[in-house]
Amino acid sequence: NRFWGTPIPVWKSDDPNYPRVDVYGSLDEIERDFGVRPDNLHRPFVDQLVRPNPDDPTGKSQMRRVPEVLDCWFESGAMPFAQVHYPFENKEWFDSHSPADFIVEYIGQTRGWFYTLMVLGTSLFDRPPFTNCICHGIVLDENAQKLSKKLRNYPDPMEMCDTYGSDALRWFLMSSAILRGGDLQIDRDGAGIKDVMRLVLNPVYNAYYFFTLYANSDEIEAQFRTDSKQLLDRYILAKTHRLVSDTRQQLDDYDIAGACATVSGFLDAMNNWYIRRSRARFWRETHDQDKRDAYDTLYSVLLTVAKVTAPLLPLLSEEIFRGLTAETSVHLEDYPSPELYPADDELVAVMDRVRDVCSVALSLRDTYKLRTRLPLQTLTIAGTDSQSLAGYSDLIRDEVNVKQVVLSTDVAQHGTFQLQVNARVVGKKLGQDMKAVMTASKTGDWKLLEHGQAQVGPAILEAGEYDMRLQSKDGLASQGLSTNDSVVVLDTRVTAELEQEGLARDLVRLVQQARKEAGLQIADQIHLWVSGPPEVHAAIDTHAQYIASQTLAATVNQGEGAPGAFSHESELGGGATRLALSRAE
Repeated sequence: NRFWGTPIPVWKSDDPNYPRVDVYGSLDEIERDFGVRPDNLHRPFVDQLVRPNPDDPTGKSQMRRVPEVLDCWFESGAMPFAQVHYPFENKEWFDSHSPADFIVEYIGQTRGWFYTLMVLGTSLFDRPPFTNCICHGIVLDENAQKLSKKLRNYPDPMEMCDTYGSDALRWFLMSSAILRGGDLQIDRDGAGIKDVMRLVLNPVYNAYYFFTLYANSDEIEAQFRTDSKQLLDRYILAKTHRLVSDTRQQLDDYDIAGACATVSGFLDAMNNWYIRRSRARFWRETHDQDKRDAYDTLYSVLLTVAKVTAPLLPLLSEEIFRGLTAETSVHLEDYPSPELYPADDELVAVMDRVRDVCSVALSLRDTYKLRTRLPLQTLTIAGTDSQSLAGYSDLIRDEVNVKQVVLSTDVAQHGTFQLQVNARVVGKKLGQDMKAVMTASKTGDWKLLEHGQAQVGPAILEAGEYDMRLQSKDGLASQGLSTNDSVVVLDTRVTAELEQEGLARDLVRLVQQARKEAGLQIADQIHLWVSGPPEVHAAIDTHAQYIASQTLAATVNQGEGAPGAFSHESELGGGATRLALSRAE
């Protein structure tokens, strides 16, 4: 009964004594009966078409259009064929373009546009009008209110684009639950968009900047290669294979948020593992094969990342692609194929487990306030398959900064497993047994069976209906892995020797910072002077060679610097430490 909408083409007698209903299907039929061909079929114009009821012998009753209009979404539902004037024109075009590949609208259209599309499509053509549907949720403010132009309870889009870039805003929306029908809250200052800069855009660009900085310094022109035999290279290439394979499938399935999550996971592996663990390979002075492998592998990975993220980060990926290749545009390239990269699921699984171990160990360091540069004595990994990490002990030892990695199968010595019932999943299935099952899981009245099943009190649970959680023993600096099948234990005792070595590492960091402030190039050698507390000088006496090699110091001197040397002062070893450095000729 609204004014706007498609008027229903039904004319009805206004006298119930002479009932008659006429339904019109074309302008030709209207012109035949009313003697005029209307050029506007909307209200109020169409309602001016009135004619005598031919079934009324008195000639007094009139045929008038019924007052109702079709739902406004009826026109949108007719859009696939109506936009090309089908069936009067473009029949061949419509037959080759229907059904649509995908449609997208918010969740309220399940009873509006989506519904009308489906009704008309199946009624008229006996087929669905679309093959895929992206149904997104609603954008809300920090108080869970819908965004409103009247309230202006949202960050200014242009200000967000000017501040963070449109790629950040694009990723913020596409990576969220809103593309899976959930709602998305955004505060006025756009903090979530700022987080995208920190967690996604900056890591991508930092990896690109790292590569170009050292490649240009070494005058190396890298090539696309995926045949390196070095362990870290093999790992990141296998991860790249999985990245390409997974994102292709997710984008084919219109799972855009899933593709974003896959890219984010890969960036963590590339930046926080591969590049950091490979830095020494780029810093080598000689151009040996290992250094060449590192450059070619990182170049190949970055080039692939630019192509993979082109639909997701179109501007940043363009910048990186053109910088790496000098080609016209990444958006003119084919999407990469996983066959270009060697697959190695076993290596990926083991290395990801190594990363998990290191992440847990570093978390324990943080908990016990043990700075990363301070070496510790022992890290123990206890689990049934801990021996699978035997070939990776050096990586773990270097990453976590411990002297020794111990692998053990005795989990019970360090923690116990607890079974947790997934109540949300099994609630309906268990019914009245739910309480007994929950009690059994807490009292330890359970056992694991074959094929992923578990006997918990009176019930047998299937895989996915319960989780296993590893509970660390009290008094140990320990924590379970994310897989809940192993425990990591860190020896937190610090000896005088360990403290001294940690001070030497801290000093190296200060010197590197001073080099940067002095404007030195990464390959410049220096003369170094250090003046500070006694413990700092003791660390220099013991670790002078290490300090020199890490800072490119031709000489390491204790005392005030030479005249004209660049100076830097920081807190180290419980007191002020003064550095002075100058470029070595």
